[in-house]
Amino acid sequence: MAFTAKILLLGSGELGREFVISAKRLGAQVIACDSYAGAPAMQVADGCEVFPMLDADLLAQAIEKHRPDFVVPEIEAIRTEVLADFEARGVTIVPSARATIMTMNRDRIREVAAVELGLRTSRYRYAETLDEVLAGAAHTGLPCVIKPVMSSSGKGQTTVRSADELDTAWNYAVANMRGDRQRVIVEEFIDFDYEITLLTVRARDGVHFCPPIGHRQERGDYQESWQPTPMSNAALAAAQDMARKVVDNLGGYGIFGVEYFVKGEDVIFSELSPRPHDTGMVTLMSQNLSEFDLHARAIMGLPLPEILLRGPSASAVILADRESVEFSYDGVADALATPGGQVDVRLFGKPATRPWRRMGVALAQADTADQARVLARQAADKVRILYGK
Repeated sequence: MAFTAKILLLGSGELGREFVISAKRLGAQVIACDSYAGAPAMQVADGCEVFPMLDADLLAQAIEKHRPDFVVPEIEAIRTEVLADFEARGVTIVPSARATIMTMNRDRIREVAAVELGLRTSRYRYAETLDEVLAGAAHTGLPCVIKPVMSSSGKGQTTVRSADELDTAWNYAVANMRGDRQRVIVEEFIDFDYEITLLTVRARDGVHFCPPIGHRQERGDYQESWQPTPMSNAALAAAQDMARKVVDNLGGYGIFGVEYFVKGEDVIFSELSPRPHDTGMVTLMSQNLSEFDLHARAIMGLPLPEILLRGPSASAVILADRESVEFSYDGVADALATPGGQVDVRLFGKPATRPWRRMGVALAQADTADQARVLARQAADKVRILYGK
């Protein structure tokens, strides 16, 4: 069988699953990798490998075995120096080995944004001990936010409002960090009006932007997102200018999820992921090309058409509330029949549940973003996870 490209996907969660579908529609062969068997992306890929990607030898063996045209990271916890070595040997790392190294750790991408590029960020300090956390909080003031320099989906993040909470926040961050670096960032709490994700696509013909996505978090993890979100022309232009500077600095091709806090006309850089973003799940409903379609096209050097908003849309997560390997779903038909607009449901196919684990997402489109948010939440609430004994 002939393929347009061979892709080794590092990380096989729900974002990887949708990327595989988009890439295979363009004729690619995809080998999905993760630390456990049966991960969502593996279920739709051409092949799979199961190994911890922080194991340098096993990661190198997988790349050597499959000899891919592109290595596409989907998670943070990867032995990035291995990727740099293979890039030097001619393998294309998406978007680039430097980008993966800079963004897998919050401290490195923060230094690029704040120090190298001079972008507006919150005040911050790094800490590797509780004493350094206390000193960092003294620098930023309270309230402050403490989070691991390496984690995913907001895990390990705490907003600290009083000094007696710092010890607990430090321990929570250490317990939930990924990788092998016991380091956190202590940063100023921004009393923002709203926060956005600006999906930014770096392609061979330049930099493209999706309409801004608003989102709401709990426990540091996204619960709902909507597109578009109202922004003044000046604030949107500032966000796009900062995003262009960062992605051009990092190099390579693909989609970047650039996060900002917005306070009035003041736009404050928060974080960046060099891959599809969880809040961007809404683009499965809202755009002519989803973030996964855009990522696949940019990676493979294919042209991007104008990115068009189909209509105001929203996503709402479907969460588990306990740990189990025996479970089923109920209420999907009721969710899909939710009146008031267009509704869709995506279940991720994860083989096990745990408290707060994202198992699916409801998508909705309506006349306004606010109406779509209500509709998506109603649909998500109708999907029930039934647990076995």
